[in-house]
This record gives sequence, structure tokens and C-alpha cells, in this order.
Amino acid sequence: MKAYLFPGQGAQFTGMGKDLYENSSLAKELFEKANEILGFRITDIMFEGTAEELKETKVTQPAVFLHSVILAKTLTDFKPDMVAGHSLGEFSALVANGALSFEDGLKLVSKRALAMQKACEITPSTMAAVLNLDDAIVEDICASVAGVVVAANYNCPGQLVISGEYKAVELACEKMKEAGAKRALILPVGGAFHSPMMEPAREELAAAIEATIFSNPICPVYQNVTANAVSDAEEIKKNLIIQLTAPVRWTQSVNQMIADGATSFTEVGPGKVLVGLVNKINKEVETISA
Repeated sequence: MKAYLFPGQGAQFTGMGKDLYENSSLAKELFEKANEILGFRITDIMFEGTAEELKETKVTQPAVFLHSVILAKTLTDFKPDMVAGHSLGEFSALVANGALSFEDGLKLVSKRALAMQKACEITPSTMAAVLNLDDAIVEDICASVAGVVVAANYNCPGQLVISGEYKAVELACEKMKEAGAKRALILPVGGAFHSPMMEPAREELAAAIEATIFSNPICPVYQNVTANAVSDAEEIKKNLIIQLTAPVRWTQSVNQMIADGATSFTEVGPGKVLVGLVNKINKEVETISA
């Protein structure tokens, strides 16, 4: 069975999508539609902009979404048995499997980016990568630290990202190192994604998601919140709303997809981060970059 994976924020690069725009009339049409919906020429920034311009919140998330979704739509043999996306990538996955229209997916991603930016400005917050420490130890240390700090991304065995208030994350990092972590490193991100610090953004996005029509998809999506196959439109919406303040259970999602019959994983979008994580989770399965 074929699983397709869609990357999240951080996968962007200058020039992304330009080859698609120049070589496919469908891609060009979708990119131009995106410029209209967003109210600015995101294609100019994607194709010619600097790394700094691409890092702007209103640009990054829609740019990664557009690259992934338009690439999926131009693949000749795109017939997924199951899909999953890492954080933002879940929206790309939901357009790819027919749960969301292209237009609605882009509008939600744009709203999500702006809502997250606003939430980041309320309290100084950040994320940190913890390497080579058991998940349970990471969770226990987070629980023992004063302030808000939680496990946010279960990326692969031995790689977990924590998220929360700046001082709490700093203190947790010190304790992780003392407990034997190979590394506990503050990440260059704008805020504490997938933590309770995103509650204002979750509330804002919830209203937009509730007002959007979702369809039952052509294949299951393995959602970050549950790490299980979901095909019911209402359940997909509910999990998508929870996603902003809940952890990304990527390791668990990949393991569940394999348990449910996935034999190959294709990453659709910028970069090769997700197939790299799959290889660390299970060396037996085939991995491909579209």
C-alpha cells in the first residue's frame, strides 16, 4: 500500500515551485489562483525571494502548502492508499485526499499562519529539540518544570521537540542534558507551536474550520492528534482544531501506517525531512521523494 506524506514549516527554500509553474499549465493556473486568494504574489517570494522573506509567517505556511498540493495535483500516478502530514502538512494531506478543496485549504492555512503569529506575540515562547533521550523521561522532566513546557513533536525514536514558555523550555533543556540527552537545543522558531501557548490561535482557527465544508476523503488521513486512520469528515475537523495545542505524534502515525499495510512512503513537497524520519522509524519500508 502507498502512503503519501506532506511536510510542515521549515521545509521551504528559495525557488520552490518555480519548475512546476514553468512546466505545467495546471500548476501555473493554481499558483495564480493562490495569488488572488492571498491578495499578494506569493509566487514572486517563492520563486525569487530571499530566505528571510520566505520565513515571514504569512508566507512560509502557504508556500509549503502550495508546493506540496500543486506537486500532488501534477503527479501522473498519484493514487494514495493513505496520507499524513506533519503539523501544517496535515492541511496539504487533506486537500490531496479530497477532504478539503484547494481554495478552502489555502484560506485555512493562511488564517492558521496569522493566528499562530498573533499567539506567538502574547508571551515569549519557543521550542527545543531533544536528542537521544527516552520519550517518557522527556515527558517526566517537562511535567516537573515550573511554567508551561510540553512534548510537542514525536519525530522519530530519540528525537523529540519540546515547546512552551521560554524560561521553562530553557530550564527543561538543562535538566534533559543532566538526564543524559545528547543534545537539548533551543530552535530558531517564533513561538511555542503544539503547546497550550497556542490556545488563542486554536480558538481563532476553530471558528474558520467549523465554517468550512469538509468532505469524506478518498483514503484515510493519519492525523497528528490521534496517529490513527480517520475517514469521517466531522472527526477530521475536530482533530484539526485540537492539533494546534496538541503534540504531533509522527513516530506513532508512521508505525500505525506500517501496521495497517503501508509498504512505501512518498514525500510530496519541499525537502526530504519526512522520508528521513521514516527511515529512522523503520528501515524496512521503501521511501521516495516526489
